[in-house]
Amino acid sequence: MRTTLKRGHGRTAFDGNGSGHATLPPDALSPMTLYRIEEPPPKGPLRRVGRVFGWIGLVLVMVAAGFAGGVYLWIHESVAAIEYTGPDKQIIAKNLHPVAPNHPTIALVLGYDHRAGQGAAPSRSDTVMLLRSDPVSKTIAMLSFPRDLDVEIHCPGITPYTDKINAAYSRCGALGSLGTIEALTHLPINYLITVDFRGFKKVVNTLGGVWVDVDRRYFNDKTGPYGYAKINLQPGYQRLTGGAALDYVRYRHTDSDIYRNARQQLFVQALKEQFASSFSISDIPSLVGDVSNNVKIALPGGHHLSIDVLAGYGLFAKDLPKGHFCQAKIANLTGYSDLTTDPSNIESAVHDFVTPCVQDTDEANTVALGGKVKQPSAPKPSQTSIVVLNGNGVAGAAADANYRLLQRGYKMQQPPGGQAANAPSKLFHTKVYYQSWSKRGKAAAGSLVKVMAPAEAAALPATLRPICGGGTMLCIVVGVTYHNSLTPLPQTSVIKHQPPSIYYARSSSEPLARQAQRSVPFPVMVPNVLESSSAPDTYGGDPPMRVYRINDKYKAVRLVYRRSSANEYWGIQETNWNDAPVLAEKNFHRVIGGRSYSFFYHGAHLHMVVLQTPKASYWVVNTLVDSLSNETMIAIAKNLQPLAQAKAKAKKH
Repeated sequence: MRTTLKRGHGRTAFDGNGSGHATLPPDALSPMTLYRIEEPPPKGPLRRVGRVFGWIGLVLVMVAAGFAGGVYLWIHESVAAIEYTGPDKQIIAKNLHPVAPNHPTIALVLGYDHRAGQGAAPSRSDTVMLLRSDPVSKTIAMLSFPRDLDVEIHCPGITPYTDKINAAYSRCGALGSLGTIEALTHLPINYLITVDFRGFKKVVNTLGGVWVDVDRRYFNDKTGPYGYAKINLQPGYQRLTGGAALDYVRYRHTDSDIYRNARQQLFVQALKEQFASSFSISDIPSLVGDVSNNVKIALPGGHHLSIDVLAGYGLFAKDLPKGHFCQAKIANLTGYSDLTTDPSNIESAVHDFVTPCVQDTDEANTVALGGKVKQPSAPKPSQTSIVVLNGNGVAGAAADANYRLLQRGYKMQQPPGGQAANAPSKLFHTKVYYQSWSKRGKAAAGSLVKVMAPAEAAALPATLRPICGGGTMLCIVVGVTYHNSLTPLPQTSVIKHQPPSIYYARSSSEPLARQAQRSVPFPVMVPNVLESSSAPDTYGGDPPMRVYRINDKYKAVRLVYRRSSANEYWGIQETNWNDAPVLAEKNFHRVIGGRSYSFFYHGAHLHMVVLQTPKASYWVVNTLVDSLSNETMIAIAKNLQPLAQAKAKAKKH
């Protein structure tokens, strides 16, 4: 019983929807009405189950929310742990350059090591590498510096002196390496990344290993506190786990830092391929833990590392278009334990580093296949009108550049209306701006960036038009990197077709192929021609052919060839694993003579040609430093023949 008025009960409900039962008492109206409420219908089993599941769902939501919050906090703490915390953190942050939105960024990567038995000796930077990500061209570029390269060392409070580049880290830590690399390249560095090799193995193992093409046999069992590390690697495409990967990237027993740098760049590229093809969200907890303990990242002053920043660069690398991974190299290095080169080779490597390699790759492939590339012709200096603005804040910088360009024969002009030759904002790199509608202006800018190096070319923005004027071809804004000097105008680099350097040598490989055919289920190919200075590698007593199981499902054959003139190795990999991770990164696909070929480039250098058939893939792999010409690589690939056909061709030959 309830003592209340209830709408909708009793015979006289106002809306005519009463229950039909009389209320008590029925004969008098009073402020209080007594009536009977019907009992609710009994709950069925489905309603009971629904309520139970509702509570379970609520609990699960609460648990999930708590877990997500915990993971979010844990990731934030882990990301914070990756931030550089050295005693020189503040001064490094001041020396790093802020990153403008949608602009290329450059990171200096230092891989350091402190080996057992070396007591309190300082760590050494065995790896010195620049990485550049460009969101406009969607490219990632690498430039490595051999640790034995003689350069001018710049440490705070110490007069610059000449020593090996890794002495900068040994003497004054990451700050010394940062100052030395900036002085050497005149590039603005945005991030500093230090990697402890002790954690390198953990990161590789967390990823399940990295698939790497090993060019030859690597073996050493004689070691000690000051000797070389042990290593035992067979040639061929294979998965390297942490210890083997570290041995590979640090090896230099029988060669120099030139080849160690090449191995490191190949490994970084393979790591990128692995990340793109098989990285899983389930790897994140272990990977974040390994990285936070062994990798430290320094950012420009006032900025902190965030999940968004890390995720952005991670997704950029993962979704990089095929063939947009560029490798710049320092040419003409001489020496063994002390490497030297002309400064112009450093400047050329820096130019290649900041210039997207996609165009060079396209042109090189066209030329290698017998096509022609139309080269844009830049106007002569006397036909190139230029206005120079000061963008570095140094009095007289624009006037100095104006005078030097005038001496080179360029047509120099002043800002219209007597305006001061000052840019509205300060720049680090010199910029050479051209009118967006002018093809000749764009070609002229391409030449001037080499004269003003390090410099960058770009279309003239609207903010500079009133100062530069609408009639001038180019507008140069000198940046902080301008030091009152111009570089000689280099000759236009034209990629030319050259005859392949090969000789007929089927007989040296056929016995190896016949031996391999007994152990693999796919047809083995024989190279009818070899590079002119090469032969099957028997140096060191190891066989030049290896048959092995590449993984649980597929088999492989590796033929190793040695260039005796240069102590370099190239190879032919044959496998029925037609979708290996490395094969996903091709630059071009062509059908030649009815056969399907894929081309894999490092800039303008052809690193791998793959003949693809339904039953197997046959890879011709260049040396570590890509010393075989593009035409030679293609000729070897085109002359791969099955055993029976190779024998028939030999008789005809």
